[in-house]
Amino acid sequence: MKSNRRTGRVKVSADGTGLVSRAGALLLRELTVDTGLAAGWTTALLDTYKTVPTRHAPGRVLADLAVMIADGGDALTHLATLRDQSKLFGAVASEPTAWRAVDRVDDAHLSELRAVRATARERAWAAGAGPDVSTGLVIDLDATITIAHSEKVNAAKTWKKTFGFHPLLAYLDRPEVAGGEALAGLLRPGNAGSNTAADHVTVIDMALAALPAAARPHPNDPPGPTVLVRTDAAGATHGFAAALRQRGCGFSVGFAVDQPVQAAVLAVPAAGWTPAYDIDGDLRDGAWIAEITDCVDLTAWPEGSRLIVRRERPHPGAQLRFTDADGHRFTAFLTDTRGGQLADLEVRHRSHARVEDRIRTGKATGLRNLPCKGYDQNRVWLELSLAAADLLTWAQALCFDGALARCEPAAFRYRVGHVAARLVRTGRSWRLRLDRDWPWAVQLATAFNRLRAAPWPA
Repeated sequence: MKSNRRTGRVKVSADGTGLVSRAGALLLRELTVDTGLAAGWTTALLDTYKTVPTRHAPGRVLADLAVMIADGGDALTHLATLRDQSKLFGAVASEPTAWRAVDRVDDAHLSELRAVRATARERAWAAGAGPDVSTGLVIDLDATITIAHSEKVNAAKTWKKTFGFHPLLAYLDRPEVAGGEALAGLLRPGNAGSNTAADHVTVIDMALAALPAAARPHPNDPPGPTVLVRTDAAGATHGFAAALRQRGCGFSVGFAVDQPVQAAVLAVPAAGWTPAYDIDGDLRDGAWIAEITDCVDLTAWPEGSRLIVRRERPHPGAQLRFTDADGHRFTAFLTDTRGGQLADLEVRHRSHARVEDRIRTGKATGLRNLPCKGYDQNRVWLELSLAAADLLTWAQALCFDGALARCEPAAFRYRVGHVAARLVRTGRSWRLRLDRDWPWAVQLATAFNRLRAAPWPA
């Protein structure tokens, strides 16, 4: 049995010099500069000042808040985690200054902040942080509950018997990274409806505007790879489906198994069912798929809509619903995709479940708590949280390989963001010396080199 070489307690003294923590957060801060996020937000807010701010530009303040959220902060007071490291981050705004910057963002300026983030996304993708757009893009919409633990403007009782907000979010599905890209979010009171078509249309318009211009669909585009929008049954409304068709988007939305659908399902002959696949392409045991487009009235839906159902044996202990029959559970979805194997279309739609992970990691990046009392301020916080999620995604896609490119925010912060280092002056430059024994030190140093060598647009 090996004995620990250390005997006795470690002696502690407060005489270290040049030490900084959160060295990896500097990577995200540099990303706000390279993408133009900080400068663009400053330009968007300059007209709210009587004189040009000299010490803390508003865009720099908001960008630092986004970095702070990406670093794990969930209140404006946590900006101190950057401000207390002035040797590494320079002058960081005080909490009152940060509040004043947030208060300057009204509805019109919030739209400008979103436009700047879209431009930053275009720059990040051009530098190498984007997905492969040749096979088309997939946007997932879903709503979530954000609990409010105090009285806040527009906080209300939710359908889950809780109290808070009910934001509707749109994420770009990117399986190669953990968090996906946060395209858009609409803050809503806690009692907002789940299947409100107007809210879904608003969010998809915001999400499409957040994409680079070359990746946006157009109704007159020739057939081929485009943007597919996936939702659960809350998005299965005639108005939303028609809006997607008008915008040149395909759709794959959950569909309620009502009485007519159930009757059509039960009328499918045994030969009409085909085996379902798992997401990795293997046969899914106890699951089958069938198309019942011709057995249900779909005239109110866009032309070419197809209704596909899945029949599956529930797992042991699962409780059947009243729409289930013959010991099977039935689910359905509606899509306007022409052709393709039913099993492939069903796997594609079932992959919408990944948005639950996007929201979960989003709640680890600012969405768990909306810290402001005012509704407008919380709308700004939501936008900053989405920007923080984007910064993490772009950093992972552009600067890292392997596990660090796919790990979730909490792991990324531990391995990369919260690394301690020594900041030393050598000649006329500063040098950040990472602990060579830290398991991910080489990857972090390489990440800084990749970020600075990326082909950023002029």
